[in-house]
Amino acid sequence: MKLLFEHNVSPRLVARLADIYPQSSHLYFLGLYQANDRNVWQYAREHQYIIVTKDADFYDLIVLLGSPPRLIWIRVENCTTSKIEVLLRSKYDDIVTLSQDEGLRVLV
Repeated sequence: MKLLFEHNVSPRLVARLADIYPQSSHLYFLGLYQANDRNVWQYAREHQYIIVTKDADFYDLIVLLGSPPRLIWIRVENCTTSKIEVLLRSKYDDIVTLSQDEGLRVLV
């Protein structure tokens, strides 16, 4: 299960969550920090990532283009990196289900 952290999520989460999401990355580390949303969507699709974002644009792309990739859409306003870390840890079982259930596309 690989998470791909998008522009609006801290790259520090890759190291902080490496114990439970060890193959995860951030756009910054992949040289995609300035890539547009459609290119990020395509990269995630080709490399089997679940996109983690705070932005509705990826939800719109998944509705328009389908899945994979799957999406974790963080809908918590003004949250810190630490809060996102706690959230992703606490939702581990739900994220596993998202990655395995063909009927699921988005975890909000």
